[in-house]
Amino acid sequence: MSDKRKVVLIIMDSLGVGALPDADKYGDQNADTFGHIVRECGSVNMPNLLSLGWGNIDGVCEGKLAVEAPAGCFGKMAEVSAGKDTTTGHWEIAGLKTDVPFKTYPDGFPKEFMDAFAAEIGTECIGNYPASGTAIIEELGPEHEATGKPIVYTSADSVLQIAANIDVIPLERLYEICKIARRLLVGEWACGRVIARPYKLMEDGSRKRTLDRHDYSVTPPEDTLLDMISGAGLEMYSVGKISDIFNGKGVTTSAPTKGNMDGVNKTLEAMAKDFRGCIFSNLVDFDSDYGHRRDPIGYGKCIEEFDARLPEIMAALGEDDVLIITADHGNDPVEEGTDHTREYVPLIVYGKKCKAGVNLGIRSTFADVGATVADLLDAPYTAMGTSFKDEIL
Repeated sequence: MSDKRKVVLIIMDSLGVGALPDADKYGDQNADTFGHIVRECGSVNMPNLLSLGWGNIDGVCEGKLAVEAPAGCFGKMAEVSAGKDTTTGHWEIAGLKTDVPFKTYPDGFPKEFMDAFAAEIGTECIGNYPASGTAIIEELGPEHEATGKPIVYTSADSVLQIAANIDVIPLERLYEICKIARRLLVGEWACGRVIARPYKLMEDGSRKRTLDRHDYSVTPPEDTLLDMISGAGLEMYSVGKISDIFNGKGVTTSAPTKGNMDGVNKTLEAMAKDFRGCIFSNLVDFDSDYGHRRDPIGYGKCIEEFDARLPEIMAALGEDDVLIITADHGNDPVEEGTDHTREYVPLIVYGKKCKAGVNLGIRSTFADVGATVADLLDAPYTAMGTSFKDEIL
């Protein structure tokens, strides 16, 4: 094995492939993010993912997209953690199970927290209810811009989002405000993530979110795949919001991104570097721009854009490198509301020395990916997950 082996782990954020057996407990029994995108679009032009076996995954579009001789290995994975959010999904991929779901705030954050937060930042906030991020800045933007009061909102996830016009609250101050909220949201006010949502007022009077989003997560309570890799003296290279999701724990290099295509570019840049380790990339546009906004047509185009870049990633793989593509949860763009959905996630594996056409079946936990990455790099495992290294090599 090459001492420069890289495992490239790409998360197509929210691209689920059908409801989990317990999805009814979450109101998601009819969810099928990918299937419903294909239905609404008529077709999705994704020849590269299909060539690797995406359409051969059990249950995907009733097998109508299957190819005769897939070039990759394929399967799907079930989540055993409680919840369906970004943090629990990524943490489970990295070998950490969440038994108690993060607290959510369907009625907004309690008055006691909002009062304490206002006292810390020196101003009251407006909003404080579940909302679409694009809708609430249009609704409350004029008041925010007139008063300077930050816009606070949440969703069905465990998240506090703070939106601000960067000409009213400069970006660095918005980040500072989010850090204050993150510090306060513990104990009885526990919350999975705080997200900065900057926007600009456009010449036509509309409001457009910028690409300067920043997530502030809780620190994983135990070591994860990231700690195992970096602790073994290997490179743990995060692309996109991965470092935010793990609060930097176990990360050796972080490359923030501004959208999916920048994420692909940063992944390719990392692949060209001289190291052995893991590149862990999150492509967030699927989720933030199309899943939450319930835009199946836009979601389909976003898949096509990624698929068109996939040959570059495959060509950049070294002889011993392995590419793993998966997701962290679903976000069915035809379901009601704007929430994530409880779904299986796809599993695609490819490498120049990997077997072709292997059906990896239905994995019982996302953590099988983390165990496999560790195994491929000769790093210690977490206690969770079963490696499929011997099935693919």
